[in-house]
Amino acid sequence: MSSPEKKRKKRSLEPSPESTPNPSLPDDLIVSILARVSRLYYPILSLVSKSSRTLVTSPELYKTRSFFNRTESCLYVCLDFPPDPNPRWFTLYRKPNQNITEKTKNSSGFVLAPIPNHHSHSSSIVAIGSNIYAIGGSIENAPSSKVSILDCRSHTWHEAPSMRMKRNYPAANVVDGKIYVAGGLEEFDSSKWMEVFDIKTQTWEFVLSPLAERFIYRSLVIEGEIYIFGDKVVTYKPKEDRWGGVGEHQSMDLGLFFHSYCVIDNVLYCYRPGGIKWYESEKRSWRKLRGLKGLSKLASSCVKLADYGGKMALLWDKYIPCSGNKSHSISCAVVSLERCKNQGIRGKVEWFDDMLTVPSSYNFVGALAATL
Repeated sequence: MSSPEKKRKKRSLEPSPESTPNPSLPDDLIVSILARVSRLYYPILSLVSKSSRTLVTSPELYKTRSFFNRTESCLYVCLDFPPDPNPRWFTLYRKPNQNITEKTKNSSGFVLAPIPNHHSHSSSIVAIGSNIYAIGGSIENAPSSKVSILDCRSHTWHEAPSMRMKRNYPAANVVDGKIYVAGGLEEFDSSKWMEVFDIKTQTWEFVLSPLAERFIYRSLVIEGEIYIFGDKVVTYKPKEDRWGGVGEHQSMDLGLFFHSYCVIDNVLYCYRPGGIKWYESEKRSWRKLRGLKGLSKLASSCVKLADYGGKMALLWDKYIPCSGNKSHSISCAVVSLERCKNQGIRGKVEWFDDMLTVPSSYNFVGALAATL
């Protein structure tokens, strides 16, 4: 055999770089790498292998993310699909196999993906850190004291201590890491109207409520003060254990139009026909949020706003004509907010896109963000 032939044979026996398997990396090194990657990509990464699926839900990964200051807000959406009594949860992820050349100008590259574990009944919802709390609600048309927790790291549910009272969709708000719930009682009792849950001690305690309202339509928190809107508007500041009325801020209540709202960086935003408005507390008046290019013709019977890490997540639905109006399309937009000297607050639409197709009989329970 000639010398060149021997060389060719020798080269053919050597594995190419492409066929050489990558050496196994230590788990702690992989965790350190994954912690620097946006969680929006974790579902895609979980498809790589069984071990990667385990790593992206591990407590160690989220501890490392926190250590590196890589935590981020993750959007969750809850929907009801009657007659199924179990609400379904969705979260915002990056689309797998997204081809950049196929994206439209305003396409997000995101999708609202269902999470596998379903909660057993509809309820009031709040988020603290990486957990979403589902509080009270209705089970077989009866008020419930049940409290369930969705661990957004692993998308698993577990039970928390029950409330002292059974409550049908109480007002639920978070102040300084504690959950305050009010109303929703079968029989009105001002001494039991509000209770608070301490997540550190895992205990519920009643809150003395001299200004209790029989009916509550909505509630929110601004600068550590809980605003409760019923037949009248009352406030409670837990840090000072002080109750009061809104008085000079009576214009804050927009009545029937005040059903799509959120608070971002202590500013109240609300959707009503004609657009999104924000409340200027110094002038005690509502102002239109400008700069929402592409969303100027937004019109829907169902609009939800949510604080998405200092930005606004905006969700709305619309009929799909080709379905004979039997289906809706749910769309989502993310809006960044900026304070301007002369114009107050101005919004900028970062992206908007269609997310889900749902039957027209669906109900929008809520949207909120967890921190992971």
